[in-house]
Amino acid sequence: MTEPDIPSAYVRDKRTAPPSREELRARIPGWGVDLDPADRPSSPKLQYPAETGAHWDFPERQPGSAGRERSIEHAFVTPVFGTAQPLHGLSGAIRRLAYERFGEGRLAHWLLLVVGDRVDAGESHLRSFLSGHPDNPVTETGVRTEFSHAGLRSRSGRSDRRHHLLDPVLVAGPWVAGAGAAFLGFRRLARVLRP
Repeated sequence: MTEPDIPSAYVRDKRTAPPSREELRARIPGWGVDLDPADRPSSPKLQYPAETGAHWDFPERQPGSAGRERSIEHAFVTPVFGTAQPLHGLSGAIRRLAYERFGEGRLAHWLLLVVGDRVDAGESHLRSFLSGHPDNPVTETGVRTEFSHAGLRSRSGRSDRRHHLLDPVLVAGPWVAGAGAAFLGFRRLARVLRP
């Protein structure tokens, strides 16, 4: 990749000068309303020293970026990225769609990522059943500790106590729904196979 192809956001010294205040004020309605530091409580945090301490102009790129998901706002995959959880299955297809079609500023991007996460959880539960060692919802969700480690008493004074009634629904709900669907499926299959 040649030097001009690298976006300014990824280099130590910015090559393109920012637009002037007058250009921004003409282009963006309301720009500059917070120019007075007295109106901005975050003003001291925004003072960056000129020397960042970076020992590189552009960081060395990690190999294996071909085929990796990236936001459409970026020209390429970031120089360093995670490889521990590669995308797979239907959940991976949903996440790829989120990155390929929608920018990070769109609600559809984030909703697709949430749906991909839920589908991944379902795929994981299905794999556990097919492996012969199914998940144990009683031990893996911490239900036993509610009775052995003072569950309700340990939550007193916490800010999330209004969620106590909803937590069992969220934890047990998918298991109950899955068991109900399996029961109805087996019952329908038994009716079809009955002579």
